[in-house]
Amino acid sequence: MSNLTKIVAIGWLCLLSMGLHAQDTDSTSTAPKPSGQVLDKIVAKVDNYIILESDVQKAYLEAISQSQQGFEAPSRCDVFESLLINKLMVAKAEIDSVIVTDAEVILETNQRFNMVLQQFGGNEETLVEAYGKTAEQLKSEIHDLIKEQKIIGKMRANITQNMSVSPAEVRKFYNQIPRDSLPFFSQEVSVGQIVKKPEASRKEKDRVIQQLNDIKQQILDGETDFATMARKYSEDPGSKAQGGDLGFFRKGELAPEYESMALSLRQGEIGEPVESQFGVHLIQLLEIKGESFNTRHILIKPRPTEEDVNLAVKELDSLRNLIALDSVSFAKAAKDFSDDRGTSDNGGFFSDPTTGANRLNLRTLEDPILFFTLDTMNVGTLSQPIRYEQQNQRSGEAEKAVRLLFYKEKYPAHRANLEDDYEKLKAATKKQKESKALEDWFKIAKEEVFIDIDPAYDRCNALKE
Repeated sequence: MSNLTKIVAIGWLCLLSMGLHAQDTDSTSTAPKPSGQVLDKIVAKVDNYIILESDVQKAYLEAISQSQQGFEAPSRCDVFESLLINKLMVAKAEIDSVIVTDAEVILETNQRFNMVLQQFGGNEETLVEAYGKTAEQLKSEIHDLIKEQKIIGKMRANITQNMSVSPAEVRKFYNQIPRDSLPFFSQEVSVGQIVKKPEASRKEKDRVIQQLNDIKQQILDGETDFATMARKYSEDPGSKAQGGDLGFFRKGELAPEYESMALSLRQGEIGEPVESQFGVHLIQLLEIKGESFNTRHILIKPRPTEEDVNLAVKELDSLRNLIALDSVSFAKAAKDFSDDRGTSDNGGFFSDPTTGANRLNLRTLEDPILFFTLDTMNVGTLSQPIRYEQQNQRSGEAEKAVRLLFYKEKYPAHRANLEDDYEKLKAATKKQKESKALEDWFKIAKEEVFIDIDPAYDRCNALKE
């Protein structure tokens, strides 16, 4: 197999790029565009799984646009071979009885769909027009994609489990790289944050509960029906268009507060409004089949008022003073008080997802506001409380939040070296070691499944050792 180390390294990117694509490509994208339409065809079969020419094209364009600075971009053959390995893992998972349950997939499917829908303002008609597919068709595609991702993740984990690297292995890896081939890293920074998400007041929650009780009474009085009110008022983009119908879920798959209320009802009965992490629900039980149940709901989310946001600002201002007086360290304050779990467990610091290092390339910061804020700060300083909006990972909606930023350190542009880039080199060493384990696995696994490759991709030598 040619250059499998690099091929495996881009495997996840290829898989993720095979997700949803709107019919009209974003005109601001810097990725190269296809010069013309090509008739789609199957370019590889792995047991019952196929790879289409369009899959390779999408993954290739995505890999080119996302290739890391300082490293060679993958070739089309690299991308094809990575997709082939992904399909081989899925096929081999069936043989090895590696199972991903529906419970692991359904919730994430709904969350991913809601995030996509939110990009279209929650308007399902606009979403359907953009993709040329119904909401159910899109959900089905997302479901299959997430299930494949999880299967591959479990297979990779089984193959590379308990794998670690020593400092000696990192030094050996570094010393094997020709000095004129060492990657050049642009300026990087170390930045931390403490986030407070304003919580809706009890008064606002009670207002929402009263609104849902009024809706319930209108339904009970026969003035309207549940589905109509769900389409009008529900803030759950995944079920709103279906009149609030969530479909069947097994016990344990939904929020515990939601499930407890739903299963306490008789068929057709509407419960009292109940709070969960998603908001406040008005639930109607439709049907129970064995261990599964079908409900519909109207979701309304209590939102923080300006007063609630001001309270969060004051709380962070007080915390800032304690840090400035050395009464508490920034890392401890972040761990104890920050509402952003993605950074709080790391002492508040942002980290590179590929290496785990607390250093970020300013040019690749996803948050432009963060970039411009840092440009106004001096190294070693703590900002005043800053209001901003962050995306809810479940719904995709923008939510109000307040944060303190700590600009800890700045690292100048430089060639890779052990002292400054140990974590990056450690991650690369581990990736190479995992790739070798995957290569050894591939040599055995490819003999256990049926693989057929279109002649157009024979040049990639995907099955050669």
